[in-house]
Amino acid sequence: MDDYIDFIKLVKKKSGIDLSLYKESQMKRRLKSLYEKKGYRSFVDFFHGMEKDNDMYFEFLDRMTINVSEFFRNPNRWEVFEKNILPPILDNNTKVKIWSAACSTGEEPYTLAMILLKYLKPHQFQIIASDLDENVLSKAKIGVYNEKAIKDVPKELLAKYFKQEGSIYKVSDELKKQIQFKKHNLLLDTYEKNVDVIVCRNVLIYFTEEAKIDIYTNFSKALNQNGILFVGSTEQIFHAEKYSFTSDQTFFYKKSL
Repeated sequence: MDDYIDFIKLVKKKSGIDLSLYKESQMKRRLKSLYEKKGYRSFVDFFHGMEKDNDMYFEFLDRMTINVSEFFRNPNRWEVFEKNILPPILDNNTKVKIWSAACSTGEEPYTLAMILLKYLKPHQFQIIASDLDENVLSKAKIGVYNEKAIKDVPKELLAKYFKQEGSIYKVSDELKKQIQFKKHNLLLDTYEKNVDVIVCRNVLIYFTEEAKIDIYTNFSKALNQNGILFVGSTEQIFHAEKYSFTSDQTFFYKKSL
């Protein structure tokens, strides 16, 4: 029996998360493997198990939100961001506001902070980092990472902003101070305002086309004129002009009239 529809309703009532806005086949496959591993036989039974076990609920959030991240993920994109995208933003703003949406365990906002601190004093920029999953946000705030996560961090930045303890690396307080972490549901909550850069990479591929339309519309409203949306490798925006976007460079969209 496929009780996924009932599961969607129960999850929405409990958490506000609307799983119907995520691609069904992907989500069902991912969550079915989780509940079978836990010994459950149906989605609804699994939900009742989550009601009794908070750790299982957080594991469900982890599984549905796909938390895969690294510092300077796809380094060439960050090079384009630093050399081509960022300079006009710095030239035109006295204080820069950046939103790392669906930030997972924090590698992306910390990457942004390392780049911006090359050019600005700490009080000259603000980074807001949000995610749906409180569990990954708590990990991001702690700021402890393994060797795989830091493999693309330039050596001078690794030495400046990380403390190595055995095989783990701790982010410095200097970087942590630059970031405001908060819980945020892209499908439900109010969006930030007057943002200069939104980074949201490798997340929207999991949403339905209808959900993407709402998210892109809201991102456009959140951005200042000439603000930039930085997306992932498989997230080309079709008919970008519908959202007042023009393609600035590959993976970067500028809000224009």
